[in-house]
Amino acid sequence: MSRLAVVILNYNRADLLADCLASIAAAPTRCELSVWVVDNASTDGSARMVRERFPWVHLIESPVNGGFSAGNNLALRQILVLPDPPTYILLLNNDTVVPPGALDGLVDYLDKHPTVGAVGPKLLLPDGSLDLACRRSFPTPAVAFYRLFGLSRLFPRSRRFAAYNLTYLDPDVETEVDSVVGACMMVRTAVVREVGLLDEAFFMYGEDLDWAYRIKQYGWKIVYYPAVTVYHYKRAASSRRPIPSIRAFYDAMRLFHRKHYAATTPALLNGLIELGITVKELWALGRNLLLPAKARHVG
Repeated sequence: MSRLAVVILNYNRADLLADCLASIAAAPTRCELSVWVVDNASTDGSARMVRERFPWVHLIESPVNGGFSAGNNLALRQILVLPDPPTYILLLNNDTVVPPGALDGLVDYLDKHPTVGAVGPKLLLPDGSLDLACRRSFPTPAVAFYRLFGLSRLFPRSRRFAAYNLTYLDPDVETEVDSVVGACMMVRTAVVREVGLLDEAFFMYGEDLDWAYRIKQYGWKIVYYPAVTVYHYKRAASSRRPIPSIRAFYDAMRLFHRKHYAATTPALLNGLIELGITVKELWALGRNLLLPAKARHVG
């Protein structure tokens, strides 16, 4: 029987975390399941809520908010040294709701496809639309340029201009992709051992793309699997601290480009990409400051 460890990072969203954990508990899985919650120094009673309502959860209380990568790595390190480690590890956001059968569906997929290192489901937003981040191409210099300068929005059906979010593809068709999203990303434990932990230089955003990039470098496939659906209340955490979240979002863009592409990209194009990121960041910061507090979000 396959074994699955679910890792959920939380910061000051006891309400959403409770819904997420309740959705997991509501439908027993066929696979052997363990759930790990890392609380990033919340001040809203999140850890107490987990201890009282979900005592079966492995709770890790971090004394600081070290960000997404560092927080998840706290659990990953403990999982990897278990005497009998799980077959698979699922990174799952606290702002998700997992329908019955979803976890087994992803486990079954990896059981049947030994060349696939990571898989992600169809993620639906509260309005029923597709969370575009759940299937992506890497932001190569060309792809980043098309996105930063608005061509992907103008031509959403173009294979060239809309390559980042793959909006030209049917969302109900299984597809091999460059990356799925860390909000719901199942990875073989053997792959985690091979490629390493999440890069803690990414505080929030971009760490899933970086992980996927390294997974692909080691020869593994990554698949978007829409036969499984998970619900995602996106931006629930970032909306609480919009300005730091916006800065982290665009810092992640810069970091990913500099880490993986800048050295092999012409200087002029590097300059245009850096300029595009900065302009988009300033626009996002300005736009959010003009919005009512309840409407502020990241990108």
